Amino acid sequence: MTTASGRPSEPFDGEALDAYSRTVTAVASAITPKVASLHVPGERGDGSGSAVVFTSDGFLLTNAHVVGGARRGTAAFADGTTAPFAVTGSDPLSDLAVVRAEGATPGPVRLGDSDELVVGQLVVAVGNPLGLAGSVTAGVVSGLGRSLPARSGHAARIIEDVIQTDAALNPGNSGGALADSRGVVVGINTAVAGVGLGLAIPVNSTTRRIIDSLVSFGRVRRAFLGLVTTPAPLPEDLAARTGQRTGLRVVDVVRQSPAARAGLHPGDLVLTAGGRPVRDAQGLQRLMFAEAIGKPLQITVTRNGALVDVITEPTELLDTSA
Repeated sequence: MTTASGRPSEPFDGEALDAYSRTVTAVASAITPKVASLHVPGERGDGSGSAVVFTSDGFLLTNAHVVGGARRGTAAFADGTTAPFAVTGSDPLSDLAVVRAEGATPGPVRLGDSDELVVGQLVVAVGNPLGLAGSVTAGVVSGLGRSLPARSGHAARIIEDVIQTDAALNPGNSGGALADSRGVVVGINTAVAGVGLGLAIPVNSTTRRIIDSLVSFGRVRRAFLGLVTTPAPLPEDLAARTGQRTGLRVVDVVRQSPAARAGLHPGDLVLTAGGRPVRDAQGLQRLMFAEAIGKPLQITVTRNGALVDVITEPTELLDTSA
């Protein structure tokens, strides 16, 4: 077969298309029953979104912006059953929230590890928007390591390692599942980044700690240093000596913060914190939980070609809900 230009056309690969369709269909079939539509009453009008069952005793994972300031609502599942839910905990600085259904729920999804994703990998976004059970779109991971600003009251934070995908997100899909080709949930859909682009909060070691804290305590206690940073490559000689290719360049230091009191300055390149290499912002943020509050934390930086060790003492990050 030839095209209009006379060149041979590419043969239609029906088998590959069938394999793709079978994969997406299988993931949708496994995940859709476990994704609920949330109806959330609010003072400024009712809200809605999706949520994912992740435990066998009725806990669902969704976005903090889906539940807002509500404490209760109703979850509806694809099989037509409904159940009231109570908000267990919400963390606007990660845009994650946990709710618990007061009744029977479908079995849980499997939570995976988004750190294993690669660009180009097939992903399937499953939501339950506005009660329209089984909104399914498929695409690929189009970007990794994206950042998403989050704010709660006067506190601000960057959500790191956000997953960018071209699996289109429909209104009401926020809080739904982003699954890989095995049907393992690797992210929680959170926002539309543009035409044909969606963002998802990653499921990884850091977010698992946030989820565990929301289930156990209803909130997340965080430590605060007062650093604004960006990833930066290490000088070649230092990279060869340490085996570390990147660190965190200090862009700004909050006045009177623990970092400022410790003597950290804009321009410093952070290499380690607590004796662990810091290669990206998540490497520092994963240390900033409750157990770090009020405890000495050694940070090693390179400054003007010299290695400098400082001792900081993180304080508690307050005013996250004002």
